[in-house]
Amino acid sequence: MDQPRALVIGGGIGGLTAAVALRQRGWAVTVLERAPELTPVGAGLGLAPNAQRALDVIGLGDRVRALSAWQGDGGLRAPGGRWLSRTSGKAAADRFGGPLVLVHRATLVSLLASALPEGVVRTGTAAELTDPGDVGRPAVVSTPDGELEADLVVAADGIRSAVRRALFPGHPGPRYTGLTTWRVVVPAPERPFAPHETWGRGRLWGTQPLKDGRVYAYAMATAPEGAHAPGDERAELRRLFGDWHDPVPGIIEAADPGQVLRHDVHEMAVPLPAYHRGRVALLGDAAHAMQPTLGQGGNQAIEDAVVLAHHVGRNGDSGPAAEGATGLATGLAAGLATGLAAGLASYSADRLPRTTAIVRQATRTGRMTAVSNPVAVAVRDALIVAVSRFGPGLILRGFAGIADWRPPQHTYASGTPRQ
Repeated sequence: MDQPRALVIGGGIGGLTAAVALRQRGWAVTVLERAPELTPVGAGLGLAPNAQRALDVIGLGDRVRALSAWQGDGGLRAPGGRWLSRTSGKAAADRFGGPLVLVHRATLVSLLASALPEGVVRTGTAAELTDPGDVGRPAVVSTPDGELEADLVVAADGIRSAVRRALFPGHPGPRYTGLTTWRVVVPAPERPFAPHETWGRGRLWGTQPLKDGRVYAYAMATAPEGAHAPGDERAELRRLFGDWHDPVPGIIEAADPGQVLRHDVHEMAVPLPAYHRGRVALLGDAAHAMQPTLGQGGNQAIEDAVVLAHHVGRNGDSGPAAEGATGLATGLAAGLATGLAAGLASYSADRLPRTTAIVRQATRTGRMTAVSNPVAVAVRDALIVAVSRFGPGLILRGFAGIADWRPPQHTYASGTPRQ
C-alpha cells in the first residue's frame, strides 16, 4: 500500500517535530526549508514539562532531559537585586512532572533533524501553497523545481506565514505588542549566580544557565516598532540594563556585539477561525504567535506537531482519521480524504482553545512586565512579594493547565502508555 504524502513548509522546531511524528505514523514526509541550511534564529529555548512529554511521544523526551542544567532555586528580582519572589526547582518539578530544560535552539534543531532520514529535509527550497486541496483533490505546493502534490501540507512557516495569509486572507494577522527583545549566549561568569528574571520599569532581564556551561540571557523593553540602536545592540543593553544587579552588567560586557539578537514582539491577538483549511494544517507561530513572557512559543509548536500527527495518524488506534473503514488505512482515495478531513477538524478543535488561552495569558503577563509608571511598578512588586510569602506553590499556580499538559496518545515511539 502506498504511503500518504505530507509536505512540511518550514524546517524550524515545529516543522521538524511534525515531520518526525508524521513519519512515525506512516506518512512519507518531505520538509521544505527556504534557508540554505538548518540554522535556527534565536539563542535559548526553555522546554517545559508539557513539551518534554510531547517529545516523549516521538522518543526524544529523555534525550532532551539529559540536556538539563542544574538550576537549583531562582526567582524574580528587582533591578537593585532585591528578591521579589523565590521559586523552587523541586517544587516546580513535583507540581508539573519535571524540570524546565533550557537548551540552545540549534541543539534542539539538530536533535530533531537527526531523527529524520537523509533526504527528508530539502534546504534552499522556497515553497508556496498553490492549492490547499479538499476532499476531492490533493493540495499543491510550488517550488523552484516544480509543483508537488500532497495529501497533507503542514504550514510551519513562522509568524509571517504566507500560507496563513493564503488560507485566511481576511484575518488581520499578528500585531506589534510595543515590546522588543534581545537574546545572547555568553560564557558563564566567574562568580556563580542564581537563575533569575528581573522586572524593572517597562524592562525585563533574564539570566539562565545552559548545560554546556554557557549562559543564555534575554531582555525585553518597550520600544517603537522597528527601532534599532544608533550604535550596536550591546551598547543599547548597556544603556538600559548596565546599572542593574549582578550578574547583568558582566553578562552584557561578555557579549559579542555582533551576536546580540534583537526582534520586535508580535502576537496573534485575534485568533484564527481554525488551524486548518482544505488539506493544510497550520502550527506554531503561523497559527498562534504569542509573547515570550510565558516561554511557551516553541513548546506549543511541539505540542501542535504531536497532536496533529495523532489526529491524522495512519497506523495507530487513536484519532478520527485512523478509525474505521474510511480512515487513512484504506489508502489514498476517498477513505483517505474523508479521514484526513475529520482528523484536521479534530486538530483545530483540540488546539485552538488551548493555544488561544495561552496567547491571552502571555499578553496579560506582558502587560505586567511593561508597566513603567513608578507607582504602578511599586504596587506590582508589592503584590508579587505578598503572594510569594505563601510559598512557591502559589507562584507556580499561573502555569497550571500549561506545564502539566499531557499528550492525547500513547508514546508510540517507545511503546509505553502515557502516565
